[in-house]
Amino acid sequence: MSRQNYLFTSESVSEGHPDKVCDRISDAVLDAFLAEEPMARVGCETFATSGLVVIGGEVGLSDQERLKDFMGRISQIARDCIRDIGYEQEKFHWNTCHVLNFLHEQSAHIWQGVGGNQGAGDQGIMFGYAVDETPELMPAPIHYSHKILKRLAEVRKSGAEPILRPDSKSQLTLRYEGGRPVEVVQLVLSTQHTDESQTSDEIRAVVEPYIREVVPADWLTENTEWHVNPTGTFVIGGPDGDAGLTGRKIIVDTYGGAALHGGGAFSGKDPSKVDRSAAYAARYLAKNVVAAGLARRCTIQLSYAIGVARPLSVYVDTHGTAEPDEEAIERAVAEVMDLTPTGIREHLQLNRPIYQRTSAYGHFGREPEADGGFSWERTDLVEALKKAL
Repeated sequence: MSRQNYLFTSESVSEGHPDKVCDRISDAVLDAFLAEEPMARVGCETFATSGLVVIGGEVGLSDQERLKDFMGRISQIARDCIRDIGYEQEKFHWNTCHVLNFLHEQSAHIWQGVGGNQGAGDQGIMFGYAVDETPELMPAPIHYSHKILKRLAEVRKSGAEPILRPDSKSQLTLRYEGGRPVEVVQLVLSTQHTDESQTSDEIRAVVEPYIREVVPADWLTENTEWHVNPTGTFVIGGPDGDAGLTGRKIIVDTYGGAALHGGGAFSGKDPSKVDRSAAYAARYLAKNVVAAGLARRCTIQLSYAIGVARPLSVYVDTHGTAEPDEEAIERAVAEVMDLTPTGIREHLQLNRPIYQRTSAYGHFGREPEADGGFSWERTDLVEALKKAL
């Protein structure tokens, strides 16, 4: 039996964190290509540092002349992202930073395995996870770490809290009793701010009411230790303070360390790349297993080979919380969804420009949106799974 009484910690970072700036730009480039052509191929990486953004990787459209014309839009896409995040610092400003574009045509050797037979864009293993400790069926530490930063971004952008700046990090340590979260033991929040004279206590006075809005009230107790801007001053932030790179926050993007991760990043990758699409499918299936009441906790692993459409394996672990046999659940999840790359893209409608919004505050635990955003968070397979069993 797994431990029932323990402490567990997860962290999140804001949209203004240097790595998240890069994730945002990479996903914005992807969205622009998918808006141009739903079957566009994109593998976009971004690097950012003081006054500089470098974009590289491989892309493809069916019309090569149109692709050449499209390349001229890349710099403005990056600047629009930086402006929306809120960077107008002297050494990192959306209008004055240098943007270098080194995107090039996708390798024909990759295309030959992905194009005609719609095989997987690469080999790899992907994991999905769900647990019933929050209404969104997410691990609580990462879920509420995201919610804190998302709320602070909202009040920063609205002008309600003008002393806040884009770069921030949160971290929650929760105490579990009987396998359920009951208390925040440690709360860490570091946020960029406007003036070196502002103290940690002053920053806490600004952020604490918003934190209390989003964290369950009975989890914040007299025993909760608060660490707000524990180093004191945090004025220099974003890529001016620390270089950023696409794909470095994969645990923040998924389950905060509470579940397994296959290792592949998401941002900047079109849905032919199973690093992204199959991870979404695995989350979708795991969430529906838990939503159906088949288990309180569920991990699903999928594996693929480049150029091969069918998954090589499907593995389900319910961590001792399921009534049905796990092998029966494995058969059921493979029955209710076509797990080829084409099947995943069609079922979840992934060939649409819905990715820029995933680049901060987690890819999972979000509300499904009317235009198909976060479609993998739907629980519309519940009845089909029950019937398959």
